[in-house]
Order: sequence, then structure tokens, then C-alpha cells
Amino acid sequence: MLPFLAQVAPATPVAPAPGFFETLFGSAAAKPGPTSIPEILFALLFSFALNSLIAAVYKRTYRGARYSQDYVHTLLILGTVVTMVIMVVQGNSATAFGMFAAFSIIRFRRSVSQSRDIGFIFLAMATGLAVGAQQYLLALITVPLVCAIIWAISVRDLFVAQRSSHLLRIRVNNDCNYDQAFAEVFARHLSDHQLASVETIQAGMMTELAYEVTLRDARQLNAFVAALQVVNGNNRVLVTRAAEQGETDSD
Repeated sequence: MLPFLAQVAPATPVAPAPGFFETLFGSAAAKPGPTSIPEILFALLFSFALNSLIAAVYKRTYRGARYSQDYVHTLLILGTVVTMVIMVVQGNSATAFGMFAAFSIIRFRRSVSQSRDIGFIFLAMATGLAVGAQQYLLALITVPLVCAIIWAISVRDLFVAQRSSHLLRIRVNNDCNYDQAFAEVFARHLSDHQLASVETIQAGMMTELAYEVTLRDARQLNAFVAALQVVNGNNRVLVTRAAEQGETDSD
């Protein structure tokens, strides 16, 4: 009787084996670590692709005169190396302590010109951590989302301060009444101006004025300078962007 029952008993359905990408983007709790060459290659290439997106966003949103290609390459290398480090130390506390002890002697010696550069370093490291810990879905969603937010903030110029756009230095003769001499030019070309300093130069023979100004139209800068030279008798007129001056002062 038992052999007959064994023949007529329904077979237990066998669940289909998960595919490669289903395994990758599934639950990370069931995956102790990348054990196959395809998964290791996928993790490194995936990390490099996401960090390339971060580097591209940094390049397109950078504002200033001190852009560094070396820094962008550092973002790519740092994020990818962090992925490799996390794959090495995952599930092995002894290796983790030894690895972080070795990395503690490394110093990032580049002086960042802008505070936002530090934020991009942490974003690249977080991407490497997520991919190295096999949180592929988390990295796939959060990294493009954060990059899109950074892009939107830059394009919309959000949180910009109401400040002077340029710094103006003018040399005039000592007998010049500069309060009245430049009033008409300032009213025509500037939306705001403020006298910052007055300095005697050339053994007291001339006076140099420093203004913080905001142009109504940045495209009219040449016309603004030409009008000033007519008023001050072709003496020296120097106009610099306020952002560039701030970067110079920070050196």
C-alpha cells in the first residue's frame, strides 16, 4: 500500500531559483557577503557608476575659479575604494579593526576651497559604504535623489544671500568730491552701493575709494567702468567679483 501512495502523492512544488539581479537587489540579510566574481565586479562597477554621477554633479554645479580635476578623480577613487574595504571587512571584526587601524594613519591633506567639497566627500564615502554593504537598492534610490536635490538647489540658486556682487576700487584726485561725482553713474548702473574704505595713496597725492556694489545688470559691466573713467579722469578703476575676492582672502 505504501508504494502505491508514494506514486500517487502530489509532488512538492520547487521554487524557481532567483536570478542574478534578483539576488543582488533582494534582502541583504540573507547575503553574508559577495562570494562570486560576477557579484564583486558588479559591486565595484556599480559603485564607480554612482560616484561618476556624483562627480558629474559636482563639476556642473561648481561655482568659483579654483576647480580641481584632481579633486573629482579623488571622489571617484575614494568611493570605489570604500566599497572594496567594506566588502573585505564585512562579517570579520578582526579584519575590520586591523583595516581601520591602517587607514587611521592616512591624512587627507588637500585644503578644500569650499565647504561643499567636504559634503561631496561624505556623499562619495556613503555611496561606497552602501554598495560595499550590499545595500544596492538603497544606493540606487538615494544617490540619484541626493544628486537631483543638489542640482535643483544650484540651478534655482536657492538660499542665496542678498549681498554685494562686486568690489569696486577707484582712484581719484584729492580735490574730487566723490559723494557727488559718482552719484549719477551709481544711480544708473547700481542697485546698491556702500563705501567700505577711503585710503590716501602715492604719498598723499591721490585717494583710493573702496565700494561694495551690486550691479543692476552684470552685462553692463564694461559700460559701468567706462562711465567711471570719464568721471574720474581716466584714473585707475578696478572691479572684482565679490566671490573671487572672498576666495582670495581665505588663502
